[in-house]
Amino acid sequence: MATKMKLKLKTVFVLYFMVSLLGLVYALMQLGQRCDCTEHDLPKDRTISWLRGELNRLQEQMKKSEATRQPQKQAAKSSLPTIFVITPTYARLVQKAELTRLSQTFLHVPQLHWIVVEDSPHKTPLVTDFLMKSGLTYTHLHVPTAKDRKLQEDDPSWLKPRGVEQRNEGLRWLREDRRPQPGEGRQRGVVYFADDDNTYSLQIFEEMRSTQRVSVWPVGLVGGMKYERPVVEGGKVVRFHTGWRPSRPFPMDMAGFASFPQTRPGQSGRLF
Repeated sequence: MATKMKLKLKTVFVLYFMVSLLGLVYALMQLGQRCDCTEHDLPKDRTISWLRGELNRLQEQMKKSEATRQPQKQAAKSSLPTIFVITPTYARLVQKAELTRLSQTFLHVPQLHWIVVEDSPHKTPLVTDFLMKSGLTYTHLHVPTAKDRKLQEDDPSWLKPRGVEQRNEGLRWLREDRRPQPGEGRQRGVVYFADDDNTYSLQIFEEMRSTQRVSVWPVGLVGGMKYERPVVEGGKVVRFHTGWRPSRPFPMDMAGFASFPQTRPGQSGRLF
């Protein structure tokens, strides 16, 4: 009896071993074989197709929404007074670097027209190419400073005014040559002088849009002082806190004021 039991267990063990071995051999044979996974891929294909359809639908909705909002943005932009910034500039090693810094600030200011006036008998390729790539609405002018008004090498910086001819040329262009650009509106604008070696806060541009006649601000690090500023009493400017030639009629830095020019009779559509 015991001998029969041992034979049966041995037979079962051998059969189990053979079945396992055959299963292992079959599994090894299947390795590297191409699998027909069409049935498994169908759900994935359907999911991908559905996701693509949803993406296309959302893109179409975004385009329609943007097209609807664009006229509203244009209308809001055109209602803003244009800020005309006049910047004198001259050739020097850091000219392009300083113009770049200034232009990066202006790109954040809506409805701004940059008037760049070179101290040169002709427009230079450097400034011409720079303005074309700036992304700003601009006007490029040039006028040389007369020799008798130029600072000599040993002259102190305060001896003669700088950039006067260039600022006047910018004002002349506004009065005589300017034609309104699309979206600028009519007879609405603020004129501001911004030198290319200065740094400007975006806040000042928002504040100057409400200018009725003239606006003035403090200017930091100028005239040998930490700041210059108008002194206001009773809502009016009565004097200026300044360190350099306080006896001047308007002892303030160019960056310290902006004006809202009035239209002359018979000049409809122009700023001056």
